Amino acid sequence: MSAWLPTAPCTPRGCVRTTAGLTAVPRAVLRLTAVLLLVLTGVALSPLGARIPAGAVRRWSRAVVRAAGVRIRVTGAPAPPAAGGLLLVANHISWLDVPLLAGIRPARMLAKAEIRTWPVAGALAARGGVLFIDRDRLRALPGTVARIAGTLRAGQAVAVFPEGSTWCGRARGPFRRAVFQAALDAGVPVQPVRIRYRDATGTSSTAPAYVGDDSLAASLWRVASTRGLIAEAELLPLIPPGTHPDRATLASAAAGAYPSRRAPAHAASRAKS
Repeated sequence: MSAWLPTAPCTPRGCVRTTAGLTAVPRAVLRLTAVLLLVLTGVALSPLGARIPAGAVRRWSRAVVRAAGVRIRVTGAPAPPAAGGLLLVANHISWLDVPLLAGIRPARMLAKAEIRTWPVAGALAARGGVLFIDRDRLRALPGTVARIAGTLRAGQAVAVFPEGSTWCGRARGPFRRAVFQAALDAGVPVQPVRIRYRDATGTSSTAPAYVGDDSLAASLWRVASTRGLIAEAELLPLIPPGTHPDRATLASAAAGAYPSRRAPAHAASRAKS
């Protein structure tokens, strides 16, 4: 793997907390069965591509999150599809972030090329118009930025996670600048989205985090077996085109829309080691 790739200090053992017990097993099995059926339905319908109405995509995406036992809470206003191209940028915590964003504003997602190999979900992503990036090849980055800019110029929305890696939710990483060049080249607005997960008491929860060497199966089980999870998506004000001269200042403005967070003490010490 290339040394330039962004990484987070978060690990399942050090950051993730869950309170699920054996009594949660039947509930988790039912939830995962419902998620699998929805994903298979999505795979079956994905060849229809753009012929699927945006409203149906939103409802299906929200159904996936809810089937996993997670309630959705959205604040702020999304830019209407009629407004044209839009770059959605969000902090990255979990695999849940993807259907959560799609349930708010359908967009072409930028994802690592490895997702193509995921069972079922990989096929759904490929057929659903995901823009893949080969993170092991730095030379491929300009071509990826050009493809994103072309998609934005065509009036479509693109959703990206500029941190380039998942964090546990108690801290976040810096925003990488490259994707913001696509917004500058296409002359489209940027809308930051802040994602958080809470438990039934309203306390911040790391149970949905998909970090470090965590496996997708383990993360799916943890989410499905945890009671009372809430996914919050806060849509922050649009950053209009032409208000920032370069990708560095645009990335800084987008990152500055989020309240600053300090990394947990154990994560900070691990990052320095």
